[in-house]
Amino acid sequence: MKLRLGHINRLSVARRAEQGLYLSGGPEDILLPNRYVPEGADVGDEIEVFVYLDSEERLVATTETPLAQVGDFAWLQVAWVNQYGAFLDWGLMKDLFVPFSEQKMKMQKGRSYLVHIHLDQQTYRIVASAKVERYLSNEWPPYHGGDEVEALIWQKTDLGFKAIIDNQFAGLLFDDEIFRDVHSGDRLRAFVKQVRPDGKIDLSLQKKGQKAVADFSDILLTHLRNNGGFSALGDKSPAEEIYALFGVSKKVFKKAAGDLYRRRLITIDTDGLHLNSQ
Repeated sequence: MKLRLGHINRLSVARRAEQGLYLSGGPEDILLPNRYVPEGADVGDEIEVFVYLDSEERLVATTETPLAQVGDFAWLQVAWVNQYGAFLDWGLMKDLFVPFSEQKMKMQKGRSYLVHIHLDQQTYRIVASAKVERYLSNEWPPYHGGDEVEALIWQKTDLGFKAIIDNQFAGLLFDDEIFRDVHSGDRLRAFVKQVRPDGKIDLSLQKKGQKAVADFSDILLTHLRNNGGFSALGDKSPAEEIYALFGVSKKVFKKAAGDLYRRRLITIDTDGLHLNSQ
């Protein structure tokens, strides 16, 4: 297997040394320092390790898991700044470097920023860039309406929140599709509303259409059965309360309640929903 710098690799133990274990990783063995050696590990064993460069630019391994790997977009906090750039805490002993040339604005200690992690083609060092747009895919998005995706919340706009979808594509979550607190750096399950003719992707935090109503009808029915056959939520309840309890919009809630009512499973009254005797 080819060694992947900046990624988790599964490597075999080649030999022991005073400073730790040396792992087979290509032309030269890679040190796993004693502090990271799993108990009982011995020559011939395979160990999952993250491989990166130490402060002297030598290959080194760790069993610690970084917050992100090469190729990832991530929301990371600045640990310190010097005359060359900023250094981000990404969960490892050696912080992640962002040169000034890769910053949109001068990064400040203690603040967090969205960055892309990659290998610098000239120095072969692992670095990060806040100029994330250049690392988004230019390919046509392979999505259809209703597809479930992972969305990394990027930044607030006048229309809603920009998001990075499945670590590849840019998307937009509109304000009228948000029924909960959303912050930059959140990773959320989202659903594709549509891919526009220009390739831009509109997102929603919940399923759309009849399937969403049918799915939630079952959830609402189970909720009533588990709560004495009653729910105080109804047509007049604030959308925020409905979302806080069920994670759906008021529109989906009302349609599901109507579905259960038409099936004569519940009664809708002024004080809420009542489960009919079955």
